[in-house]
Amino acid sequence: MRLSTLLLLSGIAALTAADSVAAQPVFSGDATFEGLPLGARNGSSNLAVEGGRLYSGPLLIFTDDGETFTIVDDPAFEPNASGRVTIFSMDVEGDVIWTGLGFVDRDADDEQAAAGFAFSEDGGQTWTYRFPQLDAQDDDTVVYGISTLTALPVIVPQQSPPFDIDYDPVTGDVWMAGFASGVRRSSDNGATWDRIVLPPDTSDGIDPQTPYDFDFAPIRGGVQQNGFLGFSVLVDEAGTVWAGTAAGVSRSDTSDIDPATGDRAWRRFAKDGTDQSIAGNFVVSIEEQPIGDPAFPVGSPENPRNPVWIIGWPADDPSEELNVTVWLGDDENGDPIFEPKLLTNARIFDTAFHGSTVYVVGFDGLYISENGGDTWRTITTFRDAQGNIIPIDPNSGVFSVAVVDDGTTDGVLWAGHGDGLMKSTDGGGTWTAFRVNVPTNPATPTEAVPTVDAYAYPNPFTPGVDGYCRIHLDLTAAGTANLRIFDFGMQLVRELEAPVRAGANEILWDGLTDGGTRIANGTYFYVVDVAGREATGKILVLR
Repeated sequence: MRLSTLLLLSGIAALTAADSVAAQPVFSGDATFEGLPLGARNGSSNLAVEGGRLYSGPLLIFTDDGETFTIVDDPAFEPNASGRVTIFSMDVEGDVIWTGLGFVDRDADDEQAAAGFAFSEDGGQTWTYRFPQLDAQDDDTVVYGISTLTALPVIVPQQSPPFDIDYDPVTGDVWMAGFASGVRRSSDNGATWDRIVLPPDTSDGIDPQTPYDFDFAPIRGGVQQNGFLGFSVLVDEAGTVWAGTAAGVSRSDTSDIDPATGDRAWRRFAKDGTDQSIAGNFVVSIEEQPIGDPAFPVGSPENPRNPVWIIGWPADDPSEELNVTVWLGDDENGDPIFEPKLLTNARIFDTAFHGSTVYVVGFDGLYISENGGDTWRTITTFRDAQGNIIPIDPNSGVFSVAVVDDGTTDGVLWAGHGDGLMKSTDGGGTWTAFRVNVPTNPATPTEAVPTVDAYAYPNPFTPGVDGYCRIHLDLTAAGTANLRIFDFGMQLVRELEAPVRAGANEILWDGLTDGGTRIANGTYFYVVDVAGREATGKILVLR
């Protein structure tokens, strides 16, 4: 058997924006994937919407019409780091775009690390890079109000990725949540970052005019302060700052700003065993739901305070739950009214809104509520307009969600799945899927994208984790493809047939034998035959 030119791809991330060509659709199974630009990622971990434009990460792409995408190719997104730099967080307000950059440090036990920031003030036409939010070695104290506290300087990027970022268009301040580096604020476009002192685990609140002597350190001497670990941040429409930590959510209103020092008083709210508290203290996301007319003053009958949706995961307390909690305002005593929603034990990542409709996404799929979260319908399988199941990795989740308001009843709903970017124009009933199509016959071959007969990805392939191994080939006519999988001893382990079309095609293998058993580790060879044309290659299976 002749083994023709083959390509081993560990993932689409091997490509760069410089390789960009026109995106082409791919026929896969019974469905069609529309194309994302070369250099993009199939998984979409961040989505943001502004002015009808959708922005998507982890490598920044955007679309204005929901059909064609542009990839952002700028040095601001390519700082030096010991790992692949991607977008960890993103916020867009008008022409101002902020992205928090991070990477997985392969030299430090795969710890997530900070890589800095890229921001634009002209709608993405030009970009500026800022260094990570790190301290100097001698930053061992921090002033909070009338107190000078001992502090642990965070001087390395490991364990300080920018998990969340929020730009305040009213003040121009940028807020970020960076795990070990805590919650920080910049008033000079990221040139410097102020450490924000939040309540320690032993306190439900702090005030700048009260003297304190606690140690402002995420961990020291084996003692960890969960309340200093930042995971999420939001500046809502009234200027209230919400900071999500591993010890609950801390809140500071504009009235809490000390006129003498400029520091804020904070109140911390955590799981307290009642039905009126947040569900989990590990607060990974905070989003507000616009419900009023912004032409009127905030808090007026025409523009009431927006509900704030808080995604909590369990931290240390066994009574904590995976759930979503909504802040519905304060009572007559100024205490928050929290209302848990009916998504217990669902690991949720993101929230989006379109009028009164709420969308949340997680490992199990997409949840939609049209009554404020009292009841939900769940989408775990995505189908196209013909009713075909779209073949995306069933072992991956949905990590991001956004809605473009195009004037229609449902808007344009986007869901960032770990294996593709999904779009619906009918409220989640049917979907169009987008993935990267790497051609086998590029117009300008490169080392990253050579000319090959076919290729298989992901490669190495892990059945049960990756979902499918996709054998990609480009054809000039429709027909039927015969796929055979052989083990290293050239024993046939799987044979299947699939319809193919003219253009780009992918034939899916689930890692099973003809008998339905999962294959063992090792090297396997594939042979694809379409109308007498044969393409071959190999697949490394790692379980």
